[in-house]
Amino acid sequence: MKETVLRAEGLVVRRGSSTVLDLPSLEVQRGETLAIMGPNGSGKSTLLLTLALLLPPAAGRLWFDGELVDRGADRVELRRRMAVVFQAPLLLDMSVGDNVALGLRLRRVPDDGVHQRVSFWLERFGIQALARRPARTLSGGEAQRASLARAFALAPEVLFLDEPFSALDAPTRAAVIDDLVQILKETGVTTVFVTHDRDEALALGDRLGVLFAGHILQLDTPEAVFAAPADAKVASLVGMDTVLPGRVVGQEGGLACLQIGQNQVQAVSDLAVGRQVLVCLRPEDMTLLEANVAEIGSSARNRLVGRVERISPWGTQLRVVVNCGFPVVAAVTRRSVAEMGLEPGRPVVVSFKASAVHLIPR
Repeated sequence: MKETVLRAEGLVVRRGSSTVLDLPSLEVQRGETLAIMGPNGSGKSTLLLTLALLLPPAAGRLWFDGELVDRGADRVELRRRMAVVFQAPLLLDMSVGDNVALGLRLRRVPDDGVHQRVSFWLERFGIQALARRPARTLSGGEAQRASLARAFALAPEVLFLDEPFSALDAPTRAAVIDDLVQILKETGVTTVFVTHDRDEALALGDRLGVLFAGHILQLDTPEAVFAAPADAKVASLVGMDTVLPGRVVGQEGGLACLQIGQNQVQAVSDLAVGRQVLVCLRPEDMTLLEANVAEIGSSARNRLVGRVERISPWGTQLRVVVNCGFPVVAAVTRRSVAEMGLEPGRPVVVSFKASAVHLIPR
């Protein structure tokens, strides 16, 4: 069993008369990366700042490495054992090397130690050649690498990352995240990371907490949260764009028959007949076929007839909404859309496997 580094109980943060964070309990284990994902305004940054001892809660208790952080605790000394990287790099108007060295000099690390650590982390983040360059001349990706190097140079016991990649372009973000994943594995530093991006949560998190309106709705491995969201809010956040009310009307051999409007679909489930459920589907699990084409050699049990309602960009693909008596969202390649001549009003068949259906009992 892993050792707990951070523990919170009954944590409440208020702004005026509004409660923005209500956390009955949370533990962060030594060496893990805990990702906190939620929409804008969900309280992610508030949670991070509170755990980092930068924002005092209205109620509740915090423990750091087994020590109760009470009013008499030396918070400055405890914060020296942590490091925070914000969305904006917050570099001072000095060279990159001096920025990375700043925290070490404030902590009175000897010059030899400062030089060794700064050199190591500049090189590890691939910006050694920028050591003498003024920080104000850096690109966004270079500046965030410098900010991360400054944090790691402090050898923190806990690292806090507050959406540090949200301002970066896609290729730069992918490169920085890839480096960070490797560095976290190498160092084993305990990390709390907040994001609203699914890919970042999956890439970095050992565990994932989903935060809505100041409450953690689900906490598990990223794979478990994405595969089996606990409720409709979590399902929507992790990419299950089709969420429909349904009812179990048949059950045989672990395969449930579900009534959704005028249609029936099958799902891998042992829920009893009569059970009310939410039927959740991912766009990438939906296959669109031309209405007059039979699907050959497929294990997909479900086929719904409908018409294309609208088509919109979805990253490198297109998001196609099909009206099957209820909306079903599919992710389709641009090439497939062109080849099938998909456009609003076009009849299509939506095909998907029974194993692609996630059910949330109501």
